Amino acid sequence: MKNIKTTPDLNRKAKLEAFDRLLTIMDELRENCPWDMKQTMESLRHLTIEETYELTDAIIENDMQEVKKELGDLMLHNTFYARIGSEKGAFDMADVLNGVCEKLINRHPHIYGDVEAKDERAVKENWEKIKLKEKGNQKKSVLGGVPKSLPAMVKAMRIQEKARGVGFDWEKKEQVWEKVEEEMNEFKAEFNIENETEIDKTKAQAEFGDLMFSLINYARFLDINPEEALERTNKKFIKRFNYLESESAKDGKNMWEMSLAEMDEYWNKAKSLK
Repeated sequence: MKNIKTTPDLNRKAKLEAFDRLLTIMDELRENCPWDMKQTMESLRHLTIEETYELTDAIIENDMQEVKKELGDLMLHNTFYARIGSEKGAFDMADVLNGVCEKLINRHPHIYGDVEAKDERAVKENWEKIKLKEKGNQKKSVLGGVPKSLPAMVKAMRIQEKARGVGFDWEKKEQVWEKVEEEMNEFKAEFNIENETEIDKTKAQAEFGDLMFSLINYARFLDINPEEALERTNKKFIKRFNYLESESAKDGKNMWEMSLAEMDEYWNKAKSLK
């Protein structure tokens, strides 16, 4: 192991005490609260998904107090799953934590071993290679670790990252942009807006998917998270549209009776808002 430098954690004792307190409370609730006693991993699953999305909202809004709150909720869920696992005799919190510790050590040989990794790309490539070699992964696909239920945009990003981890990737972003233009031109040629002929929606969907995939690929080369970028645009649109609704109402106007030109006046004002 290399000589690892770490900053002393002066609050480690307080953190351990807080985690011990959570474990104690979880035990008390599981054994005494009618609702907590009834829960299963399956019943908690949709709640965990909801909490995860609430955390992502707080992160995008850069609301540190909400981030803290949502992290606490997710810690509670993790503790709950570990408690249920221990009741089934499958695993407990110690197994969970030791398992992730061993995984981190094994997948960071540039820190805990003799492997050299000069940049982030090398670290990611090592991670994917080690993951494939680990027990249970020998016969799995490189893409096997991508959850099937991920949102499509996030899944596309992860697929591309994993392919890159084994060297299957473009070398330069210019090459990726050429692919974007190629897909755009194919889509435009096939479904030209000036052509009134009824389109083949199945084919159009496939071509549009190719275009989206190439744009996500290009975003990755620019170190842009496409999911976050789109969500920020969603929030910007909602804010401006809410302004259009509220300000037009103040002026006694009904949106259903307004022309697009009238709406644009409010929209353009909204665009000047921060």
